[in-house]
Amino acid sequence: MKPTHLFLAFVLIISFIACDTKEKSTTTAETTTPVVTNAETKTVKTVDKATKTLQETIKAHGGALYDQANYEFIFRDKKYSFKNDGNSYVYEVESTKDGKTTHDVLDNGKLSRTIDNKSIELSEKKIASATGAVNSVIYFATLPHKLNDAAVNKSFVEETVIKGQKYDVLKVTFNQEGGGEDFDDEYHYWINQKTKKIDYLAYNYQVNGGGVRFRSAYNVRVVDGITFQDYINYKAPVGTPLKDLPALYEKEELKELSKIETQKIINLKN
Repeated sequence: MKPTHLFLAFVLIISFIACDTKEKSTTTAETTTPVVTNAETKTVKTVDKATKTLQETIKAHGGALYDQANYEFIFRDKKYSFKNDGNSYVYEVESTKDGKTTHDVLDNGKLSRTIDNKSIELSEKKIASATGAVNSVIYFATLPHKLNDAAVNKSFVEETVIKGQKYDVLKVTFNQEGGGEDFDDEYHYWINQKTKKIDYLAYNYQVNGGGVRFRSAYNVRVVDGITFQDYINYKAPVGTPLKDLPALYEKEELKELSKIETQKIINLKN
């Protein structure tokens, strides 16, 4: 074979190898890209609607500020305070009756009581009652902060309209472990799609023959970044489904029982 022919054959072989390498490289790049995209898409889809809605609601009411919050307020002539430090907390309530001052401290679930600065021993029944009482007041005053607890089970119910405004409805139940003495209560929260805040809530309870309550928020105010709001408390017949309460409310068929008001709110960190 002549040198010229040898040279041309060599060039053709080199060109073929280069093209084949380029095609393999391109194919590899094209197949790896969709894998990453699919992984990213799968991650996004794992956040369900209930979780997303709750995260937006907590953010709208105060978000991360709750984690280090320290506030005091008056509720029904008793002085309450809560101090959060990440997962740790201290709740306190102080009241005066017949000239004696009772001071309860709930420190990460452990309750202690003093009367006129003297330590008092309580029965297990009284400890459970006092713990439930202070937990309940702080729970409602700091909604929706505690809805992120591990004992909370949440699900998305529906979208609905109340007085012309669109709402997302969340259902909340509690595990027996960590859910408190009223763990079998059921709650519904109506979250304003525009503001992301809780305008209405309802719950049923089983003790003392059971009952159904519906609350409408008013007097909404923001104190150093955290939202506080009061509620008008309504009664409905026992057994009324919670999702039916807004329609009864609009028809004015619910009986007003009381007002839930947090007064003289002070940020103790200032």
